[in-house]
Amino acid sequence: MRMLMLAVAVSLPIAVQAQDRQIISPPNTNVGLPFSIGVRVGNMLYLSGQIGNNPGTRELADTGITGQTRQALENIKAVLAYAGSALERVVKCTVFLSTMADYQAMNVVYATYFPKDPPARSTVAASGLVFGARVEIECLATVGS
Repeated sequence: MRMLMLAVAVSLPIAVQAQDRQIISPPNTNVGLPFSIGVRVGNMLYLSGQIGNNPGTRELADTGITGQTRQALENIKAVLAYAGSALERVVKCTVFLSTMADYQAMNVVYATYFPKDPPARSTVAASGLVFGARVEIECLATVGS
């Protein structure tokens, strides 16, 4: 039994290493931060969380949850397009809110970006988000054929 488990553990990293891994780094996006904006492995695209900042800056586009949600989703849309994907190909989102009191207002805006067959989603409240943002959204999407 031990030899079988060892063989599985040894072969797993080889299979993962064999996958093509491509860093997605659109122009004017969080340059110098210790993470990638997106990573493509096979036909899956993994996007880092996006806040409602003006592209290329750390300045929030708006102080309200509605404007920040809209800008975060526009930022996601731009990264998806750069990587050859689109909102229609998003399969999972995780939404982080600074307070659950913003849930309904965020949801109204979010629904306009995914009007038909929305992706799976989780929403949680965090004790604080980067740059004082009120919302951060990360996504998984398919890309390619």
